[in-house]
Amino acid sequence: MSTLLAAAPPDAPTVPPRPHAVVIGSGFGGLAAAVRLGARGYRVTVLEKLDAPGGRASVIRQDGFTFDAGPTIITAPFLLEELWALCGRRLSDDVELRAITPFYRIRFHDGAEFNYTGDPAAMRAEIARFNPADISGYERFMARSEAIFRVGFEQLGDKPFDRWTDMARVVPDLLRLGSLGSVHRLVAKHIRDPRLRVALSFHPLLVGGNPFSASSIYALIAFLERRWGVHFAMGGTGALVTGLVDLIRGQGGTVRCSQEVAEITVDRGAATGVRLRSGALVPADIVVSNADSAWTYRHLLAPQHRRRWTDERIERARYSMSLFVWYFGTRRQYPDVAHHTILLGPRYRELLRDIFKRHHLAEDFSLYLHRPTATDPSLAPPGCDAFYVLSPVPHLASRTDWAVTAETYRKSLARVLSDTILPGLEDAVATQHVMTPQDFHDRLLSFRGAAFGMEPLLTQSAWFRPHNRSEEVDRLFLVGAGTHPGAGLPGVLSSARVLDAVVPHASELAR
Repeated sequence: MSTLLAAAPPDAPTVPPRPHAVVIGSGFGGLAAAVRLGARGYRVTVLEKLDAPGGRASVIRQDGFTFDAGPTIITAPFLLEELWALCGRRLSDDVELRAITPFYRIRFHDGAEFNYTGDPAAMRAEIARFNPADISGYERFMARSEAIFRVGFEQLGDKPFDRWTDMARVVPDLLRLGSLGSVHRLVAKHIRDPRLRVALSFHPLLVGGNPFSASSIYALIAFLERRWGVHFAMGGTGALVTGLVDLIRGQGGTVRCSQEVAEITVDRGAATGVRLRSGALVPADIVVSNADSAWTYRHLLAPQHRRRWTDERIERARYSMSLFVWYFGTRRQYPDVAHHTILLGPRYRELLRDIFKRHHLAEDFSLYLHRPTATDPSLAPPGCDAFYVLSPVPHLASRTDWAVTAETYRKSLARVLSDTILPGLEDAVATQHVMTPQDFHDRLLSFRGAAFGMEPLLTQSAWFRPHNRSEEVDRLFLVGAGTHPGAGLPGVLSSARVLDAVVPHASELAR
């Protein structure tokens, strides 16, 4: 027995402990970053403020209904498949992604509907119903969208922009692709029908941008959707969160919930870990923040450690719109309602001006209605439907008192839905929950309650956006909607992909 318990001989090789990476936040960007860091040899701890993982992709369960709180549109699924492959597994073994068609049903204020799909022939037929003369223009627009995609997504989407020279190298391509203009302007060059211009230019709203000011680089989304389709995770988007958490734990990592980070600790110009709201210190060799980038710099990194992202610069930046989201379950079903429906109000350009520039809460609105039970009935009790309706609204610069306004605004949404595609809705609601811009600020720690971080303008993209490798502090890295390349599921997953180029391999730190 004494032989079995004897100490190892003095010349036995010792294995150094794996370097420790702390990830702040468990949104898709943070979870993807944790998987990639685990695959690069790090021991990873993910710290989440909420009581369950997911961040903006958390799940609301009540009265037998399941609601995805945040992202529901899954494109570029290969970015998820990569994460499973890094762990020697297959995404399809854990999560079923089901293709959705139409991608979106767009309902104009006059009642006309446009079914937006990835099928070129079906799209030509839809366009012909509105204006046959625009078919050739649509083909030209999609050719331009593909050209932008080849540069903006395939070449630049997962590349770091650490230096101004990185930006200078791509300026000729951006100019050649007309990226100084807006998405709507690009569409209008090819399409004459005003309703088709709206239908083909709304995509920036999916990443927090105004189609009339977002750089036409975001027109790449149209081709990206055609290339890979639009999908839904059976069981809800939360099934992907659960799968990613399982990957992290399978690598030996940890996900700790109800752990709010109060400060990123710094010594000699390098991040050394974090201090929790409880006062506990969590040391780390590197820190990755999946928190909102403006919140990270404004509230988690002390002013003496910031030279570029000063309080003044953060306040001066332009931020995306926020969202009013009403989650509700109905006692009846609405089988004619598509999985994704966009209901346009009486105004478009003027409403977006109210939201993005005037920061004014208008009486009218345009809506995105999500009916996941169109694809997965298990998300509601038998004979019922689950929904959420999302209304783009100004961020907190509007000074709206949402504690007073929320119920009146919700009733306005319910009335419009009842009068259009959900007849009898007001009497059919079985359960409900509301999220306002104030919740984005208080619960999700999003600066000014902006739902997508900084507004996706050309002057706030790539090198001009907070960098994936912090410009302020060594060994601090950023992922998520507020850094390069931006919001949307492909964007935040690509931001984690950038880490492979800027974070040293764990073996380099362990030397």
